[in-house]
Amino acid sequence: MAECHPVGFQWVMEAKARGATVIHVDPRFTRTSALADRHVPIRAGADIAFLGGLINHVLTGGLDFREYVVAYTNAGAVLREDFVDTEDLDGLFSGYDPDGRHYDTTSWQYEDAQAAPAAGDRDQWSQEDTESHGAESIKASAGGQRYGSGGAALANKPQIDETLQHPRCVYQVLKRHFARYTPELVEQVCGVPVADFLAVADAITRNSGRDRTTAWVYSVGWTQHTVGVQYIRCASILQTLLGNIGRPGGGILALRGHASIQGSTDIPTLFDLLPGYIPMPQAHQHEDLDAFVAADSGQTGFWGNMRSYAVSLLKAYWGDAATRQNDFCFDYLPRITGDHGTYQTVVDQIAGKVKGYFLTGENPAVGSANGRMQRLGMANLDWLVVRDLTLVESATFWRNAPEIETGELSTDRIGTEVFFLPAAAHTEKSGSFTNTQRLLQWHRKATEPAGDARSDLWFYFHLGRIVRDKLAGSTDERDRPVLDLAWDYPTEGALAEPSADAVLAEISGRDAAGRPLDAYTQLRDDGSTACGCWIYCGVYADGVNQADRRKSRTEQSWVAPEWGWAWPANRRIIYNRASADPDGNPWSERKRYVWWDAGQGRWLGADVPDFEPTKPPDYLPPEGATAQDALSGTDPFIMQTDGKAWLFAPAGLADGPFPAHYEPVESPVDNLVYGQRTNPVRESFPEPANRYHPFGTDVFPYVFTTYRLTEHHTAGGMSRALARLSELQPGMFCEVSPALAEERGLRHMEWATVVTARAAIEARVFVTERLRPLRIGDRVVHQVGLPYHWGVDGITTGDSANDLLAAVLDPNVHIQESKAATCDIRPGRRPRGPDLRALVASYRRRGRVDDEDRPEE
Repeated sequence: MAECHPVGFQWVMEAKARGATVIHVDPRFTRTSALADRHVPIRAGADIAFLGGLINHVLTGGLDFREYVVAYTNAGAVLREDFVDTEDLDGLFSGYDPDGRHYDTTSWQYEDAQAAPAAGDRDQWSQEDTESHGAESIKASAGGQRYGSGGAALANKPQIDETLQHPRCVYQVLKRHFARYTPELVEQVCGVPVADFLAVADAITRNSGRDRTTAWVYSVGWTQHTVGVQYIRCASILQTLLGNIGRPGGGILALRGHASIQGSTDIPTLFDLLPGYIPMPQAHQHEDLDAFVAADSGQTGFWGNMRSYAVSLLKAYWGDAATRQNDFCFDYLPRITGDHGTYQTVVDQIAGKVKGYFLTGENPAVGSANGRMQRLGMANLDWLVVRDLTLVESATFWRNAPEIETGELSTDRIGTEVFFLPAAAHTEKSGSFTNTQRLLQWHRKATEPAGDARSDLWFYFHLGRIVRDKLAGSTDERDRPVLDLAWDYPTEGALAEPSADAVLAEISGRDAAGRPLDAYTQLRDDGSTACGCWIYCGVYADGVNQADRRKSRTEQSWVAPEWGWAWPANRRIIYNRASADPDGNPWSERKRYVWWDAGQGRWLGADVPDFEPTKPPDYLPPEGATAQDALSGTDPFIMQTDGKAWLFAPAGLADGPFPAHYEPVESPVDNLVYGQRTNPVRESFPEPANRYHPFGTDVFPYVFTTYRLTEHHTAGGMSRALARLSELQPGMFCEVSPALAEERGLRHMEWATVVTARAAIEARVFVTERLRPLRIGDRVVHQVGLPYHWGVDGITTGDSANDLLAAVLDPNVHIQESKAATCDIRPGRRPRGPDLRALVASYRRRGRVDDEDRPEE
């Protein structure tokens, strides 16, 4: 965190100055480690075993916050008799289809309560055949994120054992599932000594309960694994057992890659989501708006209002053209036909299925896994539009890609027409950042963009305007979605810059009279409200840009509600009803946050209560109640259909209702926990340019992991062109331990070549004890650290670490495994020209990478 988020880390240091204990678990000793009370080295890719050990420590020691767990989680829900856990199937859950490599999740359901299929296609259900469903369609429909923030729907409430003694209740099954994750197993799998593990376990349990809370902070690297979603699930289970969710000082904080990655998922740049985590409809399945809503929302919880959110979004898109008679232009929405994610798109580029590509602030030639495959894909396009601050490698690949030097590509044979359009920096445009804590902060333009540089808002607004002008007068039905768009943003200045303030107001929402809305609870499904993103509704309440507030913390409460605006409803801690006990009283005065005031008949507190303000703790829903009315006064997780935190996920995930430790696809060791070595439903691309290392080879004996540096920014487009930052980090390097340096003949500050089946790169050697060898089972595993910021353009240049990686993904959210893979490392510089590919080919032959008869595990 100190390395990649130094501004945010100041608050960790302030907490430490007030007595907080800071523990850093990471393969490398970093700037964070240097300032932490304890650094715990861990093998890259082994975090579920570590977290699972902590969960086992909590459960076997009876250290869970029992009142919280019983009241606010699904710990007491009873599972079906035919559910079989990984403990009995050696690493698989019941319902696995080895031929299709997917799960039928029927057996994962609660007893007598039907849930939607895991990450699958709910549209394929029928009234007559509710048992033949599951996660099979994840591969065809790419529906991993379609449950949004609300989880899968439950048809009815499960049987509950509040004593938590039923052998099939979630609590007991959870306890059995993690029983094998002992401190000794953690040491074997993670390389963390038992004493260090127990010190961490003792610290977090002592600091959790009624009077104290513990927070977990993770970086996006946690998601960059084939089990990345289950990493976060595992941390969520631990935090829920300890009562650390919805309470001040608790939670799980995701540190995003830059200032507004949170915003780019809220207002999504993702192919499978609409704004506010509404799932994208699919082709040939959602026939109309009602069918779409019925399939993709629960009947209870606040997601039960999804029709209001969807209709308001359609009204924001198409304005007066969206009416009840035409289903509010629902048919105008694009449909997805399968996986249209980054890596499938690259495969389709190579296959000639994708002809054109927009890159806006992305540099896949350096920043994405398997850079060579990315460049081969771009070389097969008809046209490519790159919008960036500088000429990044994705704009110049046609003349200076490594494949030009090796002879695999030739400039005069690349038919891609590249359009580079310079982009304005954040200092040259107004707008909002939405940071990792869901906080919108407005920034104003400091200076005009130079030359032809333009903001993203300018580019897309005027591109849309020009397209609409060209289509004006068209009678072709397919042009109506473009022509009917509400595309009337005011512009200002000599460049006709669209008003970012007006866009934010549209996102915030208005009623039929044009008055700004205050909260998403005002949204209606009859077309009387328009809102570009329901979770942002109210950011322009009272006609005031709430994100532009800058009141000093000395002038307001410690929650600082008038510094920016947090979605939803300016709520700083979501699910904060859980900060009070079932009767509505704070769990302790020390952690007092929101509470029920019987005299006033409403919830009060330091924050906006994440609960209906007048719903009393003793409220019981009447028969047939829907949406929020179906949740009781003790159901704090209001976006879930049952109002509970899920220790067990009966639906919503492609790879299991519990986390389970699987090895990275490329690992030098076998799975010491189960016979199933890797995630059985991972998403892979067995393309010639994307070969994986087989297990058991000594040709690629070392683990490598990629990471960021403080002085460089992501793929380098914002930093490698700047002299002072380039001087601070002047070249590509690799970190190795003294033991590995001795084993492979590497010398500090000299050159090394790192080789995988995809590429070979060179880097300066940095011999350091910041990376330690770890004993895993009966062998010592060495790790190599590689920053990923370099490419062929800029003041400082170098080989790209991401060239070494294969593209293999988490099956839920299609994120690549880029934090754990295997390699070889040897002294000296890499070969040049065709000799480079010859070196890689020799490694492939020795490692039997290209064996056609080798089945994929």
